[in-house]
Amino acid sequence: MYDDNWSRYTLITVLHRFTKTLNKSNMAKEKNRKKDKAKGKVKGKTSSMGTLTKKELVKRVVHFFQINPTQISNYKQVAFEVGAKSTSEKQMLMQLLDDLVLQEFLVEPTRGKYRLDTRSGSIVGTLERRAGGKVYLVPEDGGDEVFIMDKYMNKAIVGDLVRVRLFAHRKDKQQEGQVLEVIQRGHDTFVGKIESVQNYAFLIVDNRLLNSDIFIPSDKLNGAKNGDKAIVKIIEWSERDRNPVGEVIDVLGATGDNDAEMHAILVEFGLPYSYPKHIESLADEISEEIPSEEIERRVDCRDIPTFTIDPADAKDFDDALSIRKIGADLWEVGVHIADVTYYVKQGDTIDEEAFKRATSVYLVDRTIPMLPERLSNQLCSLRPHEDKCCFSVLFKMDAAANVKEYQIVHTLINSDRRFTYEEAQTVIETGEGEMKEEILMLNELAKKLRENRFVNGAIAFERTEVRFEIDDKGKPLSVYFKESKEANKLIEEFMLLANRTVAEHIGKVKLKKETAKTFVYRVHDLPDPEKLSNLSQFISRFGYKLKTTGKQTEVSSSINRLLDQVQGKREQNLIETIAIRSMSKAIYSTENLGHYGLAFDFYTHFTSPIRRYPDMMVHRLLDEYATGGRSVDAVAYEDLCKHCSDREQLAANAERASIKYKQVEFMSDKVGQIYDGVISGIQEWGIYVELEENKCEGMIPMRDLDDDYYTFDEKNYCLVGRRTHNVYRLGDEVEVRVKKTNLEKKQMDFELIEKK
Repeated sequence: MYDDNWSRYTLITVLHRFTKTLNKSNMAKEKNRKKDKAKGKVKGKTSSMGTLTKKELVKRVVHFFQINPTQISNYKQVAFEVGAKSTSEKQMLMQLLDDLVLQEFLVEPTRGKYRLDTRSGSIVGTLERRAGGKVYLVPEDGGDEVFIMDKYMNKAIVGDLVRVRLFAHRKDKQQEGQVLEVIQRGHDTFVGKIESVQNYAFLIVDNRLLNSDIFIPSDKLNGAKNGDKAIVKIIEWSERDRNPVGEVIDVLGATGDNDAEMHAILVEFGLPYSYPKHIESLADEISEEIPSEEIERRVDCRDIPTFTIDPADAKDFDDALSIRKIGADLWEVGVHIADVTYYVKQGDTIDEEAFKRATSVYLVDRTIPMLPERLSNQLCSLRPHEDKCCFSVLFKMDAAANVKEYQIVHTLINSDRRFTYEEAQTVIETGEGEMKEEILMLNELAKKLRENRFVNGAIAFERTEVRFEIDDKGKPLSVYFKESKEANKLIEEFMLLANRTVAEHIGKVKLKKETAKTFVYRVHDLPDPEKLSNLSQFISRFGYKLKTTGKQTEVSSSINRLLDQVQGKREQNLIETIAIRSMSKAIYSTENLGHYGLAFDFYTHFTSPIRRYPDMMVHRLLDEYATGGRSVDAVAYEDLCKHCSDREQLAANAERASIKYKQVEFMSDKVGQIYDGVISGIQEWGIYVELEENKCEGMIPMRDLDDDYYTFDEKNYCLVGRRTHNVYRLGDEVEVRVKKTNLEKKQMDFELIEKK
């Protein structure tokens, strides 16, 4: 009935102090109780004061206030809850309550009424849900995470900032705790499926976010019907209610409808699914005409051969390249970037919306832009045969791709041609086509830039990207894999060069005593040595070796050799995935840590301001410092960087969720079919398998492995049979049958046919 998880403070200190307080007054009674017990008059945990011992009373009182942290109760109410019935028990309870106030375990808001002191012996942090559904508190102070059982959530929601009281820490066990109060809600709107009854409805919510479905009164449905996908805002959640009460604020459409499901994914991750009409109207008012005085202040590059290379379905062309020969062994290469901040001024309404979004979001079948379409696809897009304002880096380079000089300037360009990657690749492979001299020369320079990067220790991470061919209703028809060819790498190398040059321009000081001005960097920290060691151990079972210590260039060269060796092998995707997981995440920061993966001491994002807000920040800082401006506030800019990093991660999560949804949808008519696959993940609840044919991933639930009792060996990425000693490891080849698909949960279950 009563939980054994209470704080050491409560068990020892409270009981000790309370016992000490009562000691003198009860000494005589205790002697009599012992005499009575010796004569057989007292049994078990009874005492001369009643049926409750002091320890049991403390235990019950503490538990009552812990599970009702915000409730205010008088001593009679407490007595009823803890079962203190006799006069002597109630007297002991009154003394205990007063003593707990003195010890700051309880507070007394008004005379004779008590409530838990939620600030005593507690920690503050954010609730996050881990794989497997468990919820943990991530402390603000960076301490160890605390496990929170569902019954101790006290109406808190994943993402909330909360105050938690720690339970007594048991040896070799995860620290546990209980939510005392919600300081700030992470979010109060949820997306789900409406299930309606006669006079009310519920929003069925993904239990990764909220353990309770949301009750919706009939007058709060706002037109939502049974089976609709809807967004609901929590408007009330009282102490007495098990379920929160909500109101429908938008109906996305019928469950299963492609638009409704894609919008639901965006809402799930707190991302916008439409653009505010009033902001689009503001963008529509911006003139296309570039004033003559603006043209005069820019470097005119309109006569230089210039082109863009982008995906076939792209509309927002935010970068272009130009090249011309200016000497016997010297070329001028221009990296021209859309001058978004010429149109979007810092602090205006469009800018505020762009910052809030921080990034464009790319789902399987759509782009949710950071900027209004008028800007992203028209004014700022570097469309061919149109004068466009750019922020450019102009390089003077020799044939070996050595940069002799560079300028960072505002320019005016007019693109001669819009190439798709496929068209540019054809020119590279055949040596024929429009602008062949320019493309071929830039490709030669790009190959040398790439070669130099790898000599200096860059890592060649090139993951297989899953793409879908979809019909006009969003239904996936086939799966294909995006391949990075020379045309892609040509663009990549010059964007990397421009980004690195801009970062060095601000961050690399000329004098020893000089301090670099605050800037926005794209940083990638060194990999965790322990994770590298685990990677080395894991790949050894496939016969590969990895150097995990030594100079950066030695370690990165070893990683590159590994990535080369696995090309085309069955374990390629698996090893590439685990190798990436062993790396740190790239983020935005004002603290320049360098970029480990690229082997750059200085790096930033300058080349995609149409779709990334940090690039707009960089453009503005370049202008500020070019005119002699003072260094901006580093603390304020670090906060901006964190916001952008967080939004980038949310966008990536949403993109992965949309891919997962389409994978399950693609496989939904293939139930019963058999495929070859590779074990891509192992958890205590099951085995994840990636199909070789289409890279779709599903799970074999642990309950279906009924030939033995399997235990999860986390360190060695495997399941081990207790009786048979049969082992399932990451990378094992298996044959599976598609058992069932669940689009709502984006899940697919497999049945194991055999392990090869």
